[in-house]
Amino acid sequence: MSEAQRPDELTRAVEAVLFAAEQPMSAVEIGEHLGGADVRDALAELASHYDGRGVELVKRGPRWHMQTAPDLAHLLRREREEPKRLTRAATECLAIIAYHEPVSRAEIESIRGVQTAKGTLDTLMEAGWVRAAGRREVPGRPVIYATTPDFLTHFGLASRRDLPGLAELRAAGLLEPVEEALEREMISPTGSDEAPDADIKDEDAERDSPPSLDMGDESA
Repeated sequence: MSEAQRPDELTRAVEAVLFAAEQPMSAVEIGEHLGGADVRDALAELASHYDGRGVELVKRGPRWHMQTAPDLAHLLRREREEPKRLTRAATECLAIIAYHEPVSRAEIESIRGVQTAKGTLDTLMEAGWVRAAGRREVPGRPVIYATTPDFLTHFGLASRRDLPGLAELRAAGLLEPVEEALEREMISPTGSDEAPDADIKDEDAERDSPPSLDMGDESA
């Protein structure tokens, strides 16, 4: 490599930090690690350099990380772990949170039309896909929920703008039976924080086996 092609020291330092990082890092975190440097140009240069290679530099939300190219990931998997399954109730909650965040539990229940067991949200939080994002400034100050960067990483999304449309979700079987409510809510603002009638039962224990979602790490 000629001197003209050799990356500058900052770009090399950013590359080294990313290779050593145990978790994806934002540009601000990388810059702070390197003494407050502005690393945006270095990240853009590295992303271009690794484009199409066996290892790629990708951005998920605000965070950057190195990963095996998706078409080569199977070469590095010696064993495939049995995927964990989300219940249909959890799948519905995840979809509602992703499209409406931040959203309260009562708002989730309003869209689904049934009460949501606390364990359903706990499952999504334990998976690392949903987080508590504060409290709604209304009477009772309910907790509101949002997706995490790990949600974007697992599903290969650069941002929530890359979420599939309703037609794609319906084709995958992830909207029925809440698709009409989702369509209505995507057109109009999310409903109030009022909980549904107390006699509406939680569907967690009543629904059939859900469509499977692999909760394993897709990146190598």
